[in-house]
Amino acid sequence: MITFIRAIFLYIIVLVVMRLMGKREIGQLQPFELAISIMIADLASIPMTETGIPITRGIIPILGLLIMHLLISLLNLKSLKARAIICGKPRILVYRGKIDEKALIKERFTINELEERLRDKDVASLGDVEYAILETSGQVTVIQKPNKRTTIPEDFNIMPEYEGIPYDLVIDGQVMFDNLKAIGKNYTWLKKEVSKFKMLPEEALIVTIDGKSQIFCQKKERS
Repeated sequence: MITFIRAIFLYIIVLVVMRLMGKREIGQLQPFELAISIMIADLASIPMTETGIPITRGIIPILGLLIMHLLISLLNLKSLKARAIICGKPRILVYRGKIDEKALIKERFTINELEERLRDKDVASLGDVEYAILETSGQVTVIQKPNKRTTIPEDFNIMPEYEGIPYDLVIDGQVMFDNLKAIGKNYTWLKKEVSKFKMLPEEALIVTIDGKSQIFCQKKERS
């Protein structure tokens, strides 16, 4: 039972710390962020299972790493030189349609890996690539040749209507009052609109409204 309680407590601590570190996908973590994340996981696992070790021996180093992360992040914001040292610099792997072999060697990147990253970006052929840039997070940004890029309305001198942002108004029967307020509506209006679908807001699985005021609504199958 003690191990169970310690595990829950440490999980909450780690969750709060990771939340304070900011929102990033694993593949977008900078090297120093990944290192800190791994160390936090390791520090939490020891007092979680070893009941003889005071739980503070896990919490204090974790909080220390959080402070270190915040300081490094602040340093990155203030200094370009520090950012280059800590995070590195983007490197161009393909320049004007030509693969930079020296850049591949420096980054220990194989042709097969490059092709795999291109396929991940829905680019089937190296011949379609104008630029490929290896970002500091390890992601590859691909800019295709002009004749291979997906067309956009601007190419045909078309100006689409403004679409705005969609809002969730009900999720699993829970009314999103903050979102209703953001669009200048209230519960009475929501109830009236949802009644057109022969249900109450609390009976809906999802209710959304887009920038054109079109409402999507689906009823919950379970009560």
